[in-house]
Amino acid sequence: MINNYIFDFGNVLAEFYPDQLTAPFVQEPKLRKRISEIVFDRLYWDQLDDGSITDNRVKAGIRSRVSDEYVELACTVYDNWVKSLTPVVGMVQLISDICKTDKKLYLLSNISIGFANTYGEVPWIKDLFSAFDGLVFSGPIGLVKPDKKIFEYLLNQFDLKAEECLFIDDAPKNIVGAKKVGICGYLFDGDAERLRRYLDL
Repeated sequence: MINNYIFDFGNVLAEFYPDQLTAPFVQEPKLRKRISEIVFDRLYWDQLDDGSITDNRVKAGIRSRVSDEYVELACTVYDNWVKSLTPVVGMVQLISDICKTDKKLYLLSNISIGFANTYGEVPWIKDLFSAFDGLVFSGPIGLVKPDKKIFEYLLNQFDLKAEECLFIDDAPKNIVGAKKVGICGYLFDGDAERLRRYLDL
């Protein structure tokens, strides 16, 4: 029996699209595209996810790639992107409805130390996470999905049985990683109502 639901964050609970996160700060389309490509470059974000690079080093990299007139703007985007996050339609209500059942809620996200330290400044995220029984962010522990070690970490941290867990993520490789430790997976496609039906809520 499934007793525990484990949710990813980006593009499951919150929309994570670089251009969308940059838009509140940069109105001109071409400039917005350029800045978002630099600020959200996987060159930095893979290292942020595993905790191997600091915010200051990322911003130094950004400064080296942006013309002087846009350095401050690019760093503002980097420092404030969390505040631009919006929930995936229907997911906040779905989490609320799960809370009315006897199921437990856990979060497992590849995300930076900076996010782990600042998400509480965003009211809707703070409220959402308060409904969870446990949170695991990759950056602070130096483990990332799809490595099975991060799934084992979560199971051990909260004394969970793999066969009693369902993992919801938008990346196929992460579902595969979960299955390697015996956790069932649901590949989320952005449709909260479809997930709701699957969970029989």
